[in-house]
Amino acid sequence: MKKIKIKNKKKIVCLTAYNKFTAEIVDNYCDLVLVGDSLGMAYYGNSSTRSVHLDDIIRHGKSVRKGIKKSILVVDMPFGTYRNKNDAKKNALKIIKEIKCDAIKLEGGSNVVKIISHLVKNNINVMGHIGLLPQKVKSKKDYKILGKDKIEQTKIINDLISIQKAGVFSVVLEGVKEDLAKKIVKNSTVPIIGIGASKNCHGQILVLEDMLGLFDKVPKFVKKYFNLKKEVSNAVKRYSKDVIIGKFPTNKNIYR
Repeated sequence: MKKIKIKNKKKIVCLTAYNKFTAEIVDNYCDLVLVGDSLGMAYYGNSSTRSVHLDDIIRHGKSVRKGIKKSILVVDMPFGTYRNKNDAKKNALKIIKEIKCDAIKLEGGSNVVKIISHLVKNNINVMGHIGLLPQKVKSKKDYKILGKDKIEQTKIINDLISIQKAGVFSVVLEGVKEDLAKKIVKNSTVPIIGIGASKNCHGQILVLEDMLGLFDKVPKFVKKYFNLKKEVSNAVKRYSKDVIIGKFPTNKNIYR
């Protein structure tokens, strides 16, 4: 597998995608597209990302691959698929072989250093993920901004340093205070992709459905660029009315 290096001379644009059709759109504007295990929540409506299995991520990844021509394609390793070095290698290779993606992403810092190092030594491109780790979230109270004290800050900085040494090509930094994000960027040797981590990062990533306004409640770090829920609702309302009053289908919609 060809090693990935992201040039961070300009801000790096990243979004998630779960199918070919959205992938075709975001590929035009993104440097990196992530098939995230966030699909468990944003696509299936589950309470956490922990519900996503290997087969789920592969199925969606195959669809996304069809829509990607230029962007780097990264796929999340689901919860429980990298408990040890052997499982991590086997599952990562399965993801890469079936999806034909460019890299995988896994969550954790010092606790997954040996796993990252093992994958990198086996020519697997690894993206790291530190700060808030969604796969560790078991309830809503676990969603909290990190870096409020020196202990948390030191731990996350050490996580960065350790996974950089292990060979990650970039790192997602999630849910941290602005001053910690600045320290992380200062200590980085690879691009830092922020999500709820300030504009100081080398790039940004959001869940596509969040920024399109599909959901009423989203995290503070999300900027809604569209109100998709409202537009879809209006379209369905018009369709319903047309069917009821006999305005649809018209002659244009009928085979003769």
